Amino acid sequence: MIQSLFGTRLALIQAPMAGVQDAKLAASVSEAGGLGSLPCAMLSAQQLREQLELLTTITNKPYNLNFFCHTAGHYTRVQQQAWQQLLQPYFNEFNIDAAALTQSASRQPITQQVVDIIAPYAPPVVSFHFGLPHNRLLQQIKNWGATVISTATTVNEAKWLEAHGADAIIAQGLEAGGHRGHFLSMDLTLHSNTAELVKNCVTAVSVPVIAAGGINSADAVSQMQRLGAAGVQVGSAYLLCNEAQTSPLHREAILAQPSGSDATAITNLLSGRAARGIRNRIMTELNYNSELAAPFPYANIAITALRANAEAQGRDDFTPLWCGQNYIPRADVSAASITQNLMSKW
Repeated sequence: MIQSLFGTRLALIQAPMAGVQDAKLAASVSEAGGLGSLPCAMLSAQQLREQLELLTTITNKPYNLNFFCHTAGHYTRVQQQAWQQLLQPYFNEFNIDAAALTQSASRQPITQQVVDIIAPYAPPVVSFHFGLPHNRLLQQIKNWGATVISTATTVNEAKWLEAHGADAIIAQGLEAGGHRGHFLSMDLTLHSNTAELVKNCVTAVSVPVIAAGGINSADAVSQMQRLGAAGVQVGSAYLLCNEAQTSPLHREAILAQPSGSDATAITNLLSGRAARGIRNRIMTELNYNSELAAPFPYANIAITALRANAEAQGRDDFTPLWCGQNYIPRADVSAASITQNLMSKW
């Protein structure tokens, strides 16, 4: 069980969800006995300090800070031209001058500056997406006693994470909403559903395995426990809770999903990297994935401009509507209530 590892009462991690939450949601889950998570990859240095101050003021319970550790490669002129050419009909529709777009990406990997900011707070848990950071940074984090966890989408990634210092592994099945956490290979055909991945990881590694992806009820949580998971990570269940900052357009898209159906798909068009969200215009019109998409995180530069124009008209054509499969709407309830309900059969 992960309770002893994290110092929590419940074996649940609230998945970090950039863009739809702040420290208040994380604190609510922590206060309810789970491990609340704060997504940090899109926060400026000042925002990170402010959110840490807020989080540590409103809860004294364990919490998790989540960072990306991707390598931000070069965004070449050729890649930029190919991506913008694909999107040109949309630029024309909204009268956007592609040449005027910034080249600055909003999602940044963890750096020494970030470690220096969070070190005085000594966060008890630090999690990563897309592998692990440079060993120098990892050791600094471990030196203040932090528990380190990261995401695996395959057994090979789980083994790699264990060998490189992860204290627990999040087994992210194909059902999971948001960005896929793969890092050893970009081949999505290697990925499997949550149940299969959990079973295989449990037998392949000695550190605790945390199930993630499509976990929508107490029964689903119980199933993962029977498969050998030491805990669960849940994100989409919190999208409509009182503490969430999910936008009205995103909320409407979630509630519009037909009961019992799956309106989600995996796409690389919204950020340059595979992620699961509710189908919208750009996903369906460009067939969900394209080799012409700019590399992560640079694709988001053009998408952000299109998104702003469409959202101003009340449209979600280019909005990342991240959501997992098997979604059960839970609106107008607290994050604490959702946490307790999910863990009622553990």
